[in-house]
Amino acid sequence: MSITKPGNRFDTTMIVLLSIMSFSRVSLSSDGDKGLQTRANQTFGPLPKVMASASNLGTPEKIKLGKILFYEKRISVDGTVSCSKCHPFSLYAADGLRKAIGDQCRINPRNAPTVLNAAAQISAHWIGNRTNVEDQAKQSVIGPPSFGMPSFAEVESRLKEIDGYGSLFKEAFPDDKDPITVDNFAEAVGAFERTLVTPSPFDDFLSGDLQKMSEREKKGLSTFMETGCSSCHSGAYIGGQRYTKFGVLEPYGQYTKSQEIDEGRFVVTKDESDKYVFKVPILRNVAMTGPYFHDGSVDDLQRAEYIMGKIQLGRELSNEELEDVDAFLKSLTGRIPDDALLIPLLPSTN
Repeated sequence: MSITKPGNRFDTTMIVLLSIMSFSRVSLSSDGDKGLQTRANQTFGPLPKVMASASNLGTPEKIKLGKILFYEKRISVDGTVSCSKCHPFSLYAADGLRKAIGDQCRINPRNAPTVLNAAAQISAHWIGNRTNVEDQAKQSVIGPPSFGMPSFAEVESRLKEIDGYGSLFKEAFPDDKDPITVDNFAEAVGAFERTLVTPSPFDDFLSGDLQKMSEREKKGLSTFMETGCSSCHSGAYIGGQRYTKFGVLEPYGQYTKSQEIDEGRFVVTKDESDKYVFKVPILRNVAMTGPYFHDGSVDDLQRAEYIMGKIQLGRELSNEELEDVDAFLKSLTGRIPDDALLIPLLPSTN
């Protein structure tokens, strides 16, 4: 796990990285599409077919159950909340709100990020207080602003009252004597979410089809790397692999106009160096999943790009650079798996 802490060492490292990138700018822009593809593969790499987990093998039966449970709202305290409420596939598995709304219309503390391509991140949630998507699914059912259930036992009781789940859980977990448990609920939902990979034109480019990206998108890719964006937003998911202070060079609230200043991972660790530190978000499908940042404070993608350049990299991106980066980010809009777009029928209580 790569965790970046704020402070002098980090700031110095960033300055050195940006200096190196400025010297390499000529080669990035002059070595042609093939050279750009090679460099991009070294920094990013194409998506895998599935975000596999050694501790949660995704069998067809488990994935089927997980998809059904993703839509199950009868296990929320007021019968209105399911995973799909905050992560509808019609909005690329985000919800389009500044902050998600849970049971009894309670507002969540932070923006709901997409679950597409999310299962391979270092953790779940903006502040990394969930170890993975399975942990996130488990904790969500008793989260006060999420499902709001009083206990795991109550969740299991409600699932057992729905006749159809008996056979579905038994098929997914054949070795368990009593398979309807919250842990198995979490495993099933996690197994489903680990299939939610969305390859895009960018992946086709990385795989060798150099015509899948437009000239403007390629220029934006080059700009994205040259300016230092890829120092944090790297890897196949273009982010999600480290924690970084939001506002390295200037306080973020001056630009986002956030109503409240969130202390980030400090809430979890109580370490002063973790104040205003958040998980670097993945940028897959970012053009489809606004509003942006942990508090949904910015609606416009180019405005978000400008803010990131200013407070993270000390760069005031020009209008042309913003247009170029915007074009590249739109090339990351991928194809949602066909099966995920089919809404399942839920088991009857009779």
